[in-house]
Amino acid sequence: MQPSRSFISSNRYLALLVASVSLVSFFLPVSVLAQKAGDLDGSGNSQPSSLDNVEVLSPTITGGLFSIPAGKRLMSEAESAYDSQNFDLAANKLQDARQIMNQLSNFYSTLTSSFLGVDRRVSESHRQKALETAQLRDQSTYQLALVYRAQNKPEKAIPLLIEIIRSQNPSRDLGKKSYQQLVELGFSDIPYPRTPGAKTSTSPEASSEAPANPK
Repeated sequence: MQPSRSFISSNRYLALLVASVSLVSFFLPVSVLAQKAGDLDGSGNSQPSSLDNVEVLSPTITGGLFSIPAGKRLMSEAESAYDSQNFDLAANKLQDARQIMNQLSNFYSTLTSSFLGVDRRVSESHRQKALETAQLRDQSTYQLALVYRAQNKPEKAIPLLIEIIRSQNPSRDLGKKSYQQLVELGFSDIPYPRTPGAKTSTSPEASSEAPANPK
């Protein structure tokens, strides 16, 4: 079964991201945004930011790839591969993009903490970058979950979707989209947000109609 939600357009998402980052930066501690790449499998062992919890990058991530533009480029290439139904290639590129963004978020978070009380402008600049890369990490994780749905691998998609909800909060846009995927997969049975007067189902039935190919 293929997912009913298409990839999020990178340009549209980033336009929304610029507005949201300025708001959440005042409320979210950067430490909660940093995760080990291995924590994104849904194991729940998220750790605070430090250089000790940064993993070695994949051998395929070399040269100038360790940057925000490079991570965005990998996500764009993954979207093209997904549209061509080359799901294996899309998954590989998203895994690399997710790892890059996660480690950049860790590094920027560490610099933010290091410059607190030393130079406010430097600290705030890295805080914004930590937030941006954390958002992009979650976006690439969501897209990877869609790839796994397209490959009929719910056992891989579900942990990623739960990880996004934990990172983003269920009330935020990407958290809502991730929870909707769990409902469509039959893992969750209560829609959110619920419409007024909606009845709670205690024995959900899987949809008999396969979703259309996304685009």
